[in-house]
Amino acid sequence: VQLQASGGGLVQAGGSLRLSCAASGFTFGSYAMGWFRQAPGKEREFVAAISRRGKRTSYVDSVKGRFTISRDYAKNTVFLQMRSLRAEDTAVYYCAGHSAIDGEVYDQKARYQNWGQGTQVTVSS
Repeated sequence: VQLQASGGGLVQAGGSLRLSCAASGFTFGSYAMGWFRQAPGKEREFVAAISRRGKRTSYVDSVKGRFTISRDYAKNTVFLQMRSLRAEDTAVYYCAGHSAIDGEVYDQKARYQNWGQGTQVTVSS
């Protein structure tokens, strides 16, 4: 199983970024996928998740209405579209996956079996 996150960078407050996570080595449609982030000195926190068939999503309150998680089965890729970025969104963003039954979405780190390497997002104020 391999998860390769990309798309991070430096952006001004109010700007947008789209993160991508390319998955390989497993049946993509059997996994629910999530994004987490970790700021310096803080615990890794849940950001968003999407069910294996893409019909259910979940977001942490602080990103609702600004971030959108989606997945492309043809490309085995999960995306995180981030808009109206704030300085407090600065963190290393990780994608993660877990085998799931249809409809499951979890915000607990411990549920996720597989993790990518992380991509840095820096928002300047």
